[in-house]
Amino acid sequence: MKSWLWLISILAIFSSAASAKKLARVKAGLDYKENDDVHIIVNSVGPFNNPVEKYRYYSFPFCTDHDDHDKKGALKHRQRLREAMAGDRRESSPYAIKYGDNVDYRVLCKKRFGSDDLKMLKDAIENSYFFEMYVEDLPMYGFLGDIENENLIQKDITGEGGGITYLYPHLEFQFGMNKGKIVSAFVQTDVSKAVDITDTSIPKEIEFSYSVLWTEKDLEWKDRMTSYLNSSFSQPRSLEIHWLSIINSCVLVILLLAFLVIIFMRILKNDFSRYMDIEEDTIDEEESGWKLISGDVFRTPGSPTLFCAAVGTGTQLMVTCFIVLLLALTGMVSTTRRGSILACAVITYTLTSVVGGYISTKLYFQMSGKAWARTVVVTTLLFPAPVGIVFAWANSVAMAHGSISALPFSTIVTILSLYVFVCLPLTLLGGILAKQYAKKDLEAPTRTTKVAREIPTEIPLHSNRYTFMFVAGFLPFTAIYVELHYIFSSMWGHQIYTMFGVLFCAYCLLVIVTSAITVSLIYFQLSREDHRWWWSAFVNGGMIGFFIYAYSFYFYIFNSGMSGFLQASFYFGYMAILSFATFLMLGSAGFRVSLLFVKYIYSRVKCD
Repeated sequence: MKSWLWLISILAIFSSAASAKKLARVKAGLDYKENDDVHIIVNSVGPFNNPVEKYRYYSFPFCTDHDDHDKKGALKHRQRLREAMAGDRRESSPYAIKYGDNVDYRVLCKKRFGSDDLKMLKDAIENSYFFEMYVEDLPMYGFLGDIENENLIQKDITGEGGGITYLYPHLEFQFGMNKGKIVSAFVQTDVSKAVDITDTSIPKEIEFSYSVLWTEKDLEWKDRMTSYLNSSFSQPRSLEIHWLSIINSCVLVILLLAFLVIIFMRILKNDFSRYMDIEEDTIDEEESGWKLISGDVFRTPGSPTLFCAAVGTGTQLMVTCFIVLLLALTGMVSTTRRGSILACAVITYTLTSVVGGYISTKLYFQMSGKAWARTVVVTTLLFPAPVGIVFAWANSVAMAHGSISALPFSTIVTILSLYVFVCLPLTLLGGILAKQYAKKDLEAPTRTTKVAREIPTEIPLHSNRYTFMFVAGFLPFTAIYVELHYIFSSMWGHQIYTMFGVLFCAYCLLVIVTSAITVSLIYFQLSREDHRWWWSAFVNGGMIGFFIYAYSFYFYIFNSGMSGFLQASFYFGYMAILSFATFLMLGSAGFRVSLLFVKYIYSRVKCD
């Protein structure tokens, strides 16, 4: 153990030493005076359709020094956890800009480009590369260039007809100011100053320049992000679509629940009347129904350690999701800063590890288990292990491509330290608390027989396990599939998702619908005298995770425009993780509600 502590300490020392050479972060909300320096921070360059495929800004031959001012570029900035996890690598730029000082035209630098540099820029423009810059926390975007008179059909057939490739070396910065603060920031490329780089065989000297325009705005600093609502890089304007989709989902949920309640009340009422009126000795072999398996329904399921760990991890993920949505809804976590939600989720999951350890260990003891420590170990690995595998693969692919989407060493050390020093001890603490204080009695209303009852083998097609699994995943999916498009567009695109009120409602509806459907299917399973309902309840509840992963393929092919091995590795890898998290989360919800339902119906009838 001491050797591990020494290793982590050495890694932390090296990571802190590496970050010590970096510039301090530029804070947001600074109070400026006239002619105070305003720092332009450059971040990344990458293809528009592949948001994950990002590269350092200065991996391209841009100006690192100002010809007329003492401004240096390519100096790295210290970063927060959220920025590193989002793939940001912020660096200084040589742009000399002062608060309130308009600049009509200023030369940044003159650079002579060889054939290789021109070819790099031309290929980037042909693949719709764009750059990302920041002023404080306000992002600015622009394309490197454009292609005119491009004939795509002729280009695909003959390889010619690519049109004229133009580079945009002139940037127009537009800033809004109010009471000494910067409240808006945009950058535009000047088409009139574009440079033709179609022929890359001839070296060319290119003059990079910029202009600055400052305007007074009534926009308050706290509302600065609203200026991005109509941007093509931000969320769509038709926000009412979100509310219409959620209202439609609410109507479907209400109708579904009303239908289930009416049917269940009638069926259960008839069942209770039938079973209460029949004497025990009059039930012969011709009698059928869920009462006949009362001695088997609370029998311990197969692989109890894995089952308890799955329920505990799913409950932990559900609590994490609820807390993150609540923090985003109340504004305690910024929803407009990319990476904030992800960093919040990582930290919240780590801190709620005590919940996963407690729930899994408690359920394991209620199943009369003895090796509770094994359950704690499986709980600590059940979700983080797949995440680690996908991360190792995606990070390796990003490093091989030279992309800044690969997490830096210091960030990996930070996340690993959170897992080793916080997540593992808290999970163990939850297991210990469950061992000492939790109820170890399942409080089953019936006694379990020594010999399991035989399960009928002739099952109609509409009642078999696979039909139930399809129904259990499809119906909840219909309640959220409209909102999924916007969530995917935000996660794997350039939209800024801010409708967390709608998302919170969709989350609650999803849990309600999943629970209701799972309970219904468990009742039908018990009615055909199949007492293996534990795993069925969990799998049925989590089946929507498979539908979400299937939808991710549809989104990738028909809606995203993404391409390339790097983007596909990140997309399908992390979508598998999100789908697995949904499976665990809603599977635990379905099981919990099903357990209450099974206890209720068997407590209402007389059973031996």
